[in-house]
Amino acid sequence: MDHQFLLIAGAGLAIMIAASVFARRTGVAAPLLLVALGIGASYLPSTPTIHLEPEIVLAGVLPLLLYSSAVQLPVLDIRRNLSLIGWLSVVMVIVSALAIGAVVHAVFPDISFALGVALGAVVSPTDAVAATAIGHRVGLPPRVMIVLEGESLVNDASALVVLRTAIAAIGVAGGGFSLGHTALDFGWAVLGGGLIGGAVGVLTVLLRQRLDDPVLNTTISFAVPFLAYFPAEELHASGVLAVVVAGLLTGVLGSKRFSARDRQTQATTWTTVSFVLESAVFLAMGYQLPELVDAAREETTAGEMAALVLIVVGLLVVLRFIGLAWPALSGRFGRVERNEQQRTRLTQFEEKLDAMNPEGEREESRLAWARHRLARGRADVEFEEREPLTSRGMLVLAWAGMRGVVTVAAVQTIPADTKQVATVVLAAFLVALFTLVVFGLTLPWVIARLKFESESPEDKRDATQALLRRIGASAIDAMGPLEEQTVGGEPLDPEMVETMKERIIPRLVSASRQLPAAAAAKPDSFEQMAVVQRRYLDAMRDALGTERSIGAYSSDTFRQVEAMIDSIEQRFKPA
Repeated sequence: MDHQFLLIAGAGLAIMIAASVFARRTGVAAPLLLVALGIGASYLPSTPTIHLEPEIVLAGVLPLLLYSSAVQLPVLDIRRNLSLIGWLSVVMVIVSALAIGAVVHAVFPDISFALGVALGAVVSPTDAVAATAIGHRVGLPPRVMIVLEGESLVNDASALVVLRTAIAAIGVAGGGFSLGHTALDFGWAVLGGGLIGGAVGVLTVLLRQRLDDPVLNTTISFAVPFLAYFPAEELHASGVLAVVVAGLLTGVLGSKRFSARDRQTQATTWTTVSFVLESAVFLAMGYQLPELVDAAREETTAGEMAALVLIVVGLLVVLRFIGLAWPALSGRFGRVERNEQQRTRLTQFEEKLDAMNPEGEREESRLAWARHRLARGRADVEFEEREPLTSRGMLVLAWAGMRGVVTVAAVQTIPADTKQVATVVLAAFLVALFTLVVFGLTLPWVIARLKFESESPEDKRDATQALLRRIGASAIDAMGPLEEQTVGGEPLDPEMVETMKERIIPRLVSASRQLPAAAAAKPDSFEQMAVVQRRYLDAMRDALGTERSIGAYSSDTFRQVEAMIDSIEQRFKPA
């Protein structure tokens, strides 16, 4: 049995790699290929029956996937799109679950309202894996990608809270479902999950900051999702939301507190983990499908199953388009007026700040904080004008309704002795498969027909250079003249000062890849030069954090510049 398991695992990895390569060359979404290959593999002779326990996916796989996505997601973009993400991932998930439960129960009376809501809950959350893979390839606007990724992180928590309430109601006589209880449960899930995730994120970052060992840091990072998930679940809060909050905080704080080596190691490791786990779940989804079909035959007919799937998919599509119609129309007709009003308020706010005469350090600090908020407000307005969510973007959001990991795993947590459970489980699988096929195959065509304009390589390069010059100048201003600096109380070597002023500091500012090594200096000034170089890099990193909190540049530009600083830090790091 052990040899058979290893053989299956090895074959699975080979299939994942082959599907990924084929997907990149053909343009077909990799999750769709994996599901198809899983179905084909299940019909091979002598293949064993593999039953993937849903608890393993929900408690063992899902936290890792969510953390992997959250730790790389820019908090700046989440903040700017929070209202739309919250609308899609909370309001629309609850509305969709209740609407599907009511319609399914009305058309199929054997399926109770509570079980129908459970079905609605598991099919409501979207999976951004296929959509973002397609979006990256065909040039989807970054803001649309952020909304898709942010929605897929938060909607899992909403769906699982509704599912938990629905499962509890299934055991009640008549399948009663309490909307008030759901609201209270959801409120505690959000509050408790957020607090626990925040605490875990901050504490683990502080611990990892003290460890100068990439192996230990990576090992701790593997524990973070579970340290957030299980305590939250034990307290009946949202473990999923706790993982997301912990991941977001780790990403934000890690950019300041982790070394370049730790960040690079973490990025590579978690990208690999995410690829393997996501691919494995989609492959297992296809592999299990024939077994689920056999189990459902005892409860329903092929015609009834087809009708159930079409009704659920139809409701999902209609509700998603309706749910996005209001933000699309309000954005189209009110964007310009809102931006102008915001500009006017910011101008008035600036005039008040200019008229102030701070007395004392405390008032100066408050004034500096106010000016920072002013700069951030203006950056937000410029972002809305630079990257508006147009009707075309909303159409892509509406069409990117693929379902995946959570749908497959969550539906199998419904108690096995529930009446019509096999029908509901198969229906959820088929809905996920249908959305992967239909939306996954047509989304590239939809995006191509809408003809989005992408940022040119020249504009990206100019933005990166502008940000580099800005943080470089800020670093030099913060550090002060080289001649006034000391290392260990000793003044700097004059020859080393001239070398840095003429060669090293200008190249630090421009982040050239041809940086001279500190060894070019005299041996007795080597240590001084290394210390000063690190000081300037730290100052640049602080300036980058300030600029990121304002948000005058795109998240991609911030990532590019941070990668450059990390690369410089690695080259300056003494052996």
